[in-house]
Amino acid sequence: MLSQTMESVTRAYYARSDLDLVLSSPVSTRKLFAVRTTAVALTSMLLACLLASPLIDVLAFRDGPHWLAAYLVLAALAALATALSVLMTIGLFRTAGPKRTRLIAQIIAGIVGAGFIIGIQAVAILSIGNMDRFSVLHSPELIAAAPSAQSLLWLPARAVTGDPLAVVVIAVLGFGALALVVQRTSGSFARYAIAAAGVSQAQVQQRPAKPFRKASQRQALRLKEWRLLRRDPWLLSQTLMQILYLLPPALLLWVSYGQSAGASVVVIPVVVMAAGQLAGGLAWLAISGEDAHDLVVTAPIKPRAVLIAKIEAVLGVIAVVFGPILLLIGLGSLQLAAITGAFVAISAGSATAIQLWFRAPMRRAMFRRRQVASRAATISEALSSIMWAGTAVLAASELWLASIPAAFAALTLLIAWALSPKGKRV
Repeated sequence: MLSQTMESVTRAYYARSDLDLVLSSPVSTRKLFAVRTTAVALTSMLLACLLASPLIDVLAFRDGPHWLAAYLVLAALAALATALSVLMTIGLFRTAGPKRTRLIAQIIAGIVGAGFIIGIQAVAILSIGNMDRFSVLHSPELIAAAPSAQSLLWLPARAVTGDPLAVVVIAVLGFGALALVVQRTSGSFARYAIAAAGVSQAQVQQRPAKPFRKASQRQALRLKEWRLLRRDPWLLSQTLMQILYLLPPALLLWVSYGQSAGASVVVIPVVVMAAGQLAGGLAWLAISGEDAHDLVVTAPIKPRAVLIAKIEAVLGVIAVVFGPILLLIGLGSLQLAAITGAFVAISAGSATAIQLWFRAPMRRAMFRRRQVASRAATISEALSSIMWAGTAVLAASELWLASIPAAFAALTLLIAWALSPKGKRV
């Protein structure tokens, strides 16, 4: 919740599409800030309740309707997360300034979103040697170190189980914190929004010009794509989680080095699937989210050369991200490292090819909603990543069954190619 609301609140300050209209209208900016903050809280509430609804509904059906109080608890916690996000964003504006707030907020959102799960998995790997985070929660050591049942830290847990007093306390705390924060900070919304809008107009300090280096067209295009990926502030929170989720597999490989190849077999499908998903997002940015689409099209460069350079830029990033993981696997087994590397390349190449087949010029700001543009591309990309991950782990186990998911992956790519828009096939 905190990760989602942190990103949404930051976007509310930096959204300049209607800033001139709003500030010149007779509507109070305090009311505008209150409405936008409430919308962020409601979005977080709906998402949390939707994700938890299967568990809550089954508990209410089997054990009693008192479990339905969990919905109110989730709503209150979402309101509390929104209030904390507003305070953190304003604190960043005051300490880091509007130019750095957006970048720092995206990094914090990514780390907070993945930190809890990664932390539990890291403890499980270091203490037990596997990726089963639930076994750590059941360990006698953790139970002995946990607070007593009368501690206030268990107040949300008692509220979820239907304790009326705990539910009231959590609701008052969450909704009261949101109302108080909105009331105390809404007056500064216009000032910070104007400061954020002026970031792009700030003068850039001139640096001494560097001498030109001889480079081919493809090298220049690759360098352009890497610079665009590096400077995109909204891209960090979208891709940082995918990269952070590779830390537990890497830690498991490090802990189990020299013991057996079993840990590598567990890690292989995670790495292959992550490669496909990360490559799909980067390929969309490079191919469909081209900022200078008209300029590139009218340049004296062959379209095929442009596409090849973009693909090389995406695969270069994948190689940098997954190279250390493959190195750790290779310390235990060169054969498994070779198999993993091959399927990482195949999974990343498949995702890139799907984005290439369904390419359509769009704004980079639509990166978060790229799945809406083409459901077929989204489903095909997810299925191919899953199938290649299954193929990789079966191939690592030397099983002939690996041909089955490989056939399904090839069929998925064939169907995606057949469904791709005419005239855009490569």
